[in-house]
Order: sequence, then C-alpha cells, then structure tokens
Amino acid sequence: MRTIVVVDYDPGWPEAFERVRSRVWPAVRDIASSIEHVGSTAVPGLAAKPVIDVSVVVPSTTEVPLAIERLARLGYVHRGDFGIEGREAFEGPNVPADHNLYLCPREGLGLANHLTVRDHLRAHPEDVQAYGALKKQLAEQFPHDIDGYVRGKTEFLITILRVAGLPPERLAAIERANTP
Repeated sequence: MRTIVVVDYDPGWPEAFERVRSRVWPAVRDIASSIEHVGSTAVPGLAAKPVIDVSVVVPSTTEVPLAIERLARLGYVHRGDFGIEGREAFEGPNVPADHNLYLCPREGLGLANHLTVRDHLRAHPEDVQAYGALKKQLAEQFPHDIDGYVRGKTEFLITILRVAGLPPERLAAIERANTP
C-alpha cells in the first residue's frame, strides 16, 4: 500500500520534467504539438506529491492511436482514460513512478483542466498557498486513500475552473469523474 506524501516545492522539478520530455519528444515529435508540464509540480512554490505530471499534446483524437503505439515503444503501458474525457493515462517504465504520463488531444477536457489549473495557480500565489496547505492536510487525513485525497481536492479545483470560465458542461463532466 502506497502512502500519499506531499512535500514542499522542489526547484528541481522543472529539470525533472525536461528529462522526461527529452526522452519522449523524439518518439512523438512528428505527431504531437507539444509536451506540457502540468499538475502541482509545474507550479512554482506549490507543495505536491513528488511525481512529475506530463501531458503529450496531439492536435486531435486522430493522432491518439499512433501516439499510444509510439509511447509503447518507450515502455509506456496504456491504461485508458480512468473516466477523464480527453486524457489517456500511461504506466511508465520506472517503478516506483517518478512521473505520470498522459496523452491529450488539444481540444480535450483533460488538457483544458490541466492547463487552466496550472496557469491560474501560476498567476495567483494566494491560491498556491491555500492549495498547498489543503493538499498537505488531505495527505495526513487520507495517507493510504488516493480516492479520498482526490475527492478532497475536487471542490478547490472546480472553483478555480469556474473562476477561469470553464463552460458549465465541462465543469459537470469533471465533477462526475471525481464522484465515487
């Protein structure tokens, strides 16, 4: 059973992202439009679980099957969308995981969620402090319950997405994905 650990921001996280990006980009550069550092480790000053979240961005759903094939050649195992529309998840070749890899079409809900939250937090340091404190509290409250930890963050994240102007139907889809 894995223990949920949230640590203070590590200034080495952007470099860790670049290491993952440099391994993945050559395999997808002709079909992907970018590789984005997302999640809490992408926000300076934010406490996080020390696992880098990486999104490979493709122009549309058309490129998803080929990108899955290319990532498999690097040792990534496709695990599906885990209920998040427009976000394909992968198990990486490193165990324990030092990063989470996702594949997202440019217009998909998964990428919109990742980028909206990341960009909002980068621009609002007061929310960074509040979110970091919430994550630490939830890690203490749910040290072996990832579902409880995620549910505990949902209201905070929905508020950010609502303030950022995510359409109501997209907010409803995110709420459904985070409801047991």
